[in-house]
Parts: sequence; structure tokens; C-alpha cells
Amino acid sequence: MLRGPPRLLKVSVAPVAALAVALLSSLSRCSLLEPDDPAASALSPYFGTKTRYEDANPGLLPDPEAPRRDPELLEDACTPVQLVALIRHGTRYPTAKQIRKLRQLHGLLQARPSGDGRAGPAGGRDLGAALADWPLWYADWMDGQLVEKGRQDMRQLALRLASLFPALFSLENYGRLRLVTSSKHRCVDSGAAFLQGLWEHYHPGLPPPDVADMECGPPRINDKLMRFFDHCEKFLTEVEKNATALYHVEAFKTGPEMQNILKKVAATLQVPVNNLNADLIQVAFFTCSFDLAIKGVKSPWCDVFDIDDAKVLEYLNDLKQYWKRGYGYTINSRSSCTLFQDIFQHLDKAIEQKQRSQPVSSPVVLQFGHAETLLPLLSLMGYFKDKEPLTAYNYKEQMHRKFRSGHIVPYASNLMFVLYHCKNAKTPKEEFRVQMLLNEKVLPLAHSQETASLYEDLKEHYRDLLQSCRASDECELPKVNNTSDEL
Repeated sequence: MLRGPPRLLKVSVAPVAALAVALLSSLSRCSLLEPDDPAASALSPYFGTKTRYEDANPGLLPDPEAPRRDPELLEDACTPVQLVALIRHGTRYPTAKQIRKLRQLHGLLQARPSGDGRAGPAGGRDLGAALADWPLWYADWMDGQLVEKGRQDMRQLALRLASLFPALFSLENYGRLRLVTSSKHRCVDSGAAFLQGLWEHYHPGLPPPDVADMECGPPRINDKLMRFFDHCEKFLTEVEKNATALYHVEAFKTGPEMQNILKKVAATLQVPVNNLNADLIQVAFFTCSFDLAIKGVKSPWCDVFDIDDAKVLEYLNDLKQYWKRGYGYTINSRSSCTLFQDIFQHLDKAIEQKQRSQPVSSPVVLQFGHAETLLPLLSLMGYFKDKEPLTAYNYKEQMHRKFRSGHIVPYASNLMFVLYHCKNAKTPKEEFRVQMLLNEKVLPLAHSQETASLYEDLKEHYRDLLQSCRASDECELPKVNNTSDEL
């Protein structure tokens, strides 16, 4: 399993004490999050891909370990025989790039002239001074690693799924669990934490062994499956490395909605507006979300923004996801064909084994990836598609859009395919049915809005993707004719 930097294992007492003092000081100047805290709950729905799972699934708040059974789940004559789940990693630290931007913004605040006695715009405390004094506890080594809250996200998800599908997650099936993960440490560690949650389900009160010693073994790394975008030359060339691919993101940054926020924040923090830009504003907004998600505190960074600001900043984040991972370019979704087909290969094999009266070899398949893994796949399947594309110029028209990344892929988000064997089927075709769940809620089929489908009907609907979509072809760059007429 991937771990943090080895140098962190040898830490002198003095830095640890200093960090403890800084964190205690930090906590003393912030309010612990209360369930009815209006400022925190008001901003939480707009954090996009930095959204806490419980904010996208508030029914879990009373008891995050108890399953909430969707009433649309099949039961009675239909028995689940396989579950294939794609799971985004749990809550993580900011990336090193985000931390460097935050450090830049913090430096601007600390460089402000002091002692001028200015009050905030509302005549209250100087928010800029409060933020300048706020301890910047994020360090470069954190770089997107899973935090303890993220491990808790995974353990609790494991407990809920094991209770929701007890036959699939039985102790007898434990050795037949199939786990695949992205190579990123936050995904590897998420898979390990999920297994620890299952251990807790099977052996309450007993400390879990090392994941390598568990019967099912540690998750297997497969980046071609879980980070397919890194292996798609057409995506890398035409989107990832194309300076103009995110035109609408950059245009929105300089548009009237973001410029209004820029001027407002400059006045609130009492810094020259020319020293700020949209990226720094966005990292300040994300810092509010990180402090909330990681430490469970409402930091002064949250006081910089109101709900209208949050909606604009959410749209900026959604624009990036739309054009880089969603419907913006066809290759974004087509690059996920291999993953889509892999899911159906598992389901096909389970049906084949069931028809031969054999035990299903992989009753539970768990695949740990990223928001960038899930969004292209959901787009490939036709989910959350708006009538008009998201652009830099239709913010107001898209206020009620379907494509809201925080509602689709928060931390620990999950897309599950549940295969059922149904007794008393009149024909062999009716014997197997499938349901999809997004974040533990039944996801109606994109083409029919039904909550369940005959498996053969679902395969027929996606026949083109299953038979004709080949990543090797989709991701191949057009050949350039290098012939020359020159002598």
C-alpha cells in the first residue's frame, strides 16, 4: 500500500508541539460546525467536486453507519447475485498546486499595511486581518492524500453496503471480493479503508489486520481502467494539453459574474483588486470547503462569500468538469468505453455462472477511482445532460442545470450496478434484472426513467457502446499526411 513520505515517520518533538499549538489556536478562533449553522449549511451545496458526501446525501447524518434502503430497490422474488461498484476516493487534502495558491493569497493578506484602524465593509471586524492571522496549516507533502475523514467515509460506506446487501457481502464471500484501484495513494488507501470497514462488520471490536494479510488481499492497481484518460492520446492532445479546450472556463473567469466577486472580495479583504485573480478567489472558496470537510470547522474563509458568490464559483467548477470530463468534447466520455465494457463483462460472467448453477466467482467487484473516472462514464451513459451546453455566457440560464458536479460526484461518490436473479420469470430473458444506484440511491435509467431493467434490454440499449466503442480506435489521433511536393 502506498504511504506518506518516509521522512514523516521521524519527527522531532518541537515541530509536533508547534503544530499542536497552531491547530489549537486555529480551533479557538473558529466555530465548530453545528448542524444548524446557517453559514456553513448555506455554502455546502456549492462546493462542486470538493463537496462532502453527507452534504450530497444528508439522510446519513443521523447515523452514518446505518444503511438507508431506497424503497425502489428490488426485493421479494429478486435476489442480488452481483454488485459492481465504482467508488471515488474519500475526503482528501488539497493538492500541492492548490496549497501553493493558498500560500500566495495568504502572503498577500500578511503584506497588507497594518495599524491603519480600518474596519470591514460592514463596520465589523477586519476579515482580512483575521485571515492573515489564521494559521496556514496545509503543507506540500499533503498533496491530495486521503485524510482520516476520508478513511472514515470508506469504512462507513463499507458498513452500510454490507448491511444493505448481506448475502453479497457475506463472510463466505469475503475471499472472493475483487478490488481494483487507481495507483494514486488516495485511491489505494480508500480501498484499504473500505476493507477495514468490512472487517469491522464481520468482527466487531477486533482490530483489523494489515490489508496485505486479509483473505481477499489488497486492491489491484489498474490505471488503464481507473485512469483511462491518462492512456488516451486523443484526449491528452485535444483536451488535456490543448490551451484552448477550456475556453469557456477562462472566459467565465474574466466575465461579469466573476469580476463582480473579484471586486467584492478585494474590498472585503482590503487588498488591491489587481493583486487578485479568479484562481486565487476559487482557492479561497475551496479552503472554506477543505477546512469544513477535513477538520469539521467553519473557518473565516467561509465568511468571505455569500450564497450568490457560491453559486457563481460552483458554476466555474462545473464548467471545468463539463468541458474536461463531461459533454464538452465527445472524447471525454468515449475514452471511458473500456471501463464501461469491463462492468458488463463482470455482469455477463455472473449470469453465465448462474445459468450453469455455478457459484458467482466475483459477487462483489469494487473499483476505486476519481471524479474524473465517474463523470465521463455517466456522460457516456447519457446522464445529467442539459438541453444546452454549459458556456461562459449562459450562467443565468443554467441556474437549474442537471450537470452539478457536487450533487453527482462528491467525495466518496459511488455508482453501483446491482444484478438480480428473479424467480418465477416467465421467460429466460426476464430471469435477470439490473438496477443502478448513484450515491446509494436508485438511479432511473437515462433512456426510460424506469428504476429497473431487464439485463438484456439494458445491453440492447447500449449495444453500440458495448460492441463498437474501442478505446484503441477512439483514442487514436488522426494520421497526418507528411508527404511533401518539395523536391
